[in-house]
Amino acid sequence: MTKMQVSYLGNLRTEAVHLDSGTKILTDAPKDNQGQGEAFSPTDLLASSLASCMLTIMGIRARTHQIKIEGTSCAVEKIMQASPRKVAEIKVTVKLQGQTLSAEQLKMLEEAALTCPVFLSLDPAIKKTIHWE
Repeated sequence: MTKMQVSYLGNLRTEAVHLDSGTKILTDAPKDNQGQGEAFSPTDLLASSLASCMLTIMGIRARTHQIKIEGTSCAVEKIMQASPRKVAEIKVTVKLQGQTLSAEQLKMLEEAALTCPVFLSLDPAIKKTIHWE
């Protein structure tokens, strides 16, 4: 079980603390929603957590099968719906780096990414568009 503490700091900013490590994350409301936009918004974290989780589970699978994927990255685009205001779509472009992969290895890593806990936890109403490079 992981525990976090989130505090409202005022001016539409929060601070989240990971209690085991002490790591902190600030959020701001985005500029288009009365915020300063000086940090990730909560919905930015939602979208980036999908890519982070995908990479983590791919890393576990890659390590298990002695595949090198260091340097692999994801470009993430979050698309908001206006009314009600919510995340409508998350677009992730996975840019594979490391060793040359066989079709079987690529399929295995794609399957790992698309079964990561965040992907499986997101509401099915949120469109998830994944592109591989």
